[in-house]
Amino acid sequence: MGSSNGKGRSSWWRMEKEMEKGKVVVEKVRGKSTVTRSFSKYPLKFIIPRKVGPSETDAVWIYSVTYGGGIVSGDSISVEFTIGDGCTAVLTTQASTKVYKSLGSKCSEQVLEARIGSGALFAVIPDPVTCFSTARYSQKQVFRVASDSSLVIVDWFTSGRHESGEKWDFELYRSANHIFSEGNQPVFLDTVLLEKSSPANIAERMHGYQVIAMVIIYGPKLKLVQDQVQENVKRMMSQQLHIPSTSLGHHAKTNSDNCLTRPAFIASCSVFGPKGIGVVVRIASTTTESVYRFLQHQLAGMEPLVGVPPYH
Repeated sequence: MGSSNGKGRSSWWRMEKEMEKGKVVVEKVRGKSTVTRSFSKYPLKFIIPRKVGPSETDAVWIYSVTYGGGIVSGDSISVEFTIGDGCTAVLTTQASTKVYKSLGSKCSEQVLEARIGSGALFAVIPDPVTCFSTARYSQKQVFRVASDSSLVIVDWFTSGRHESGEKWDFELYRSANHIFSEGNQPVFLDTVLLEKSSPANIAERMHGYQVIAMVIIYGPKLKLVQDQVQENVKRMMSQQLHIPSTSLGHHAKTNSDNCLTRPAFIASCSVFGPKGIGVVVRIASTTTESVYRFLQHQLAGMEPLVGVPPYH
């Protein structure tokens, strides 16, 4: 009897833990990508418009919203996405995610797990995270892809309310992005960590830049976008830094470290994964607006796939 009750309590506990996660399932219904299940838990809410873009475009858009417009210390958000075979889904926000003051050592946490089916496309294209003074924030995003899945991830954050003088004044920012292929093989593992207790404070290490961004473009549906972005980044930076584009990777850092006036916007581009299936762009900028403009221009080629150009 005791053993049976223990099993009952155990399964009840597992069910409770499962319910703490938000969940979104996208499947084909009558040939169209459709949200067939959506559940969210405070402080997260999903808004799913009936249609974004032309009716002939097969894509569903999902807006992630936090109650009160931000996250406070101790908030823990966990959400699971399943994007079915052949489906297209876009996860975005309506404004930057604001992370407010931390009390004691409590950290605001966000975890996103996504499984992207065969021939499916998932685009995670939020506005930036903005950490206010003394905030502590940690996020982890894990993506499991099939051999022919496609994926876009934009992960970016700002120094805080830098226009009013609050720059890199938070306690902790951590962001991890992991992509695994079939058989749980790691394709891309990346972590950004900024902590106030480091030997050099965060502001000193940022060298005047107010925005850090990473863009991942992965998979067969995005080959044209990848090629265009690589060419554009190479051309932009070779013109801006007045150096041969073939040696951009080495000299960009040297130039920006030694110049009295640093470039206001720096981007680098590299490929990853089997047969160069993915492209990652890393960006440092003095303004949020210039990153928005970059994203608008570089991701415009996604419009036929998702219905409207991202960040417009």
